[in-house]
This record gives sequence, C-alpha cells and structure tokens, in this order.
Amino acid sequence: MEVEVIHGQIIAKANHYQAVPGKFGQKRIIKDEIIRAYERSFMEQCKVYRNRRISSRFRLFVRVWHSSERFDLDNSLKTLLDCLQMAGAIADDKLCYQIEAEKHLDKYRPRIEFAILEVNEQKQLFNN
Repeated sequence: MEVEVIHGQIIAKANHYQAVPGKFGQKRIIKDEIIRAYERSFMEQCKVYRNRRISSRFRLFVRVWHSSERFDLDNSLKTLLDCLQMAGAIADDKLCYQIEAEKHLDKYRPRIEFAILEVNEQKQLFNN
C-alpha cells in the first residue's frame, strides 16, 4: 500500500459553492474559485494514484494536517474522495466502504496523506 502526500490546506466543498444566474431566471450552484484552485493543485500533485482507476471496493486511510482547529475532518473526506475520482485514482467514490481518518494540526505545512487498499471480499465491521 503506497502513501501519497498532497500539500496545501484541503478545502471543504460544502463551504465553497456559489449561486449564479441560470437559464430562464433560475439560479444554479457552482464551485467557487477557491475549491477549483485546490482541485487543480491536487491534480498536479497526485502522481502515485493518478489514473489507477480502482474499480473494486476499497478502504481509504487518511491523515489530514489542517492549518488550524477550525477545519472539520468530515468535510475534508468528501473533497478528497471527489478529487480522487477526478484524478482517475478511483472509478467511483461509492466503492469506498471503509475510511480510517485522523486529524492533525500543522500551521505551516497543511497537507493530506492517504493510501488506498483494494479489497476483494466483504469484511464484517460490526457483529450483529
């Protein structure tokens, strides 16, 4: 299992959408420039997992190093999964069935460290 590091503060998509005029006077929601810039940076840095097109179930291991306490871990995970799909690392984020995530602080070097483990058999997480 290889670990990949993406430098920069990961952005929560939930906080970075904006309403713009659409057809027939209706509004539509688009990503703002902050999230687009993070996605571009992710794409440039993603080398280990780019274009692997993992199309079986997988586990995601993540360490998120935020620049301050105000950032949420859960919002980072959705952004990461979306970026992995954009980079072609995974075929579809619905194939993720387990996430092991940690939140850390590093004011001067925010980043994410992640690894993907393909899993071919069902693992029971909870006893019924």
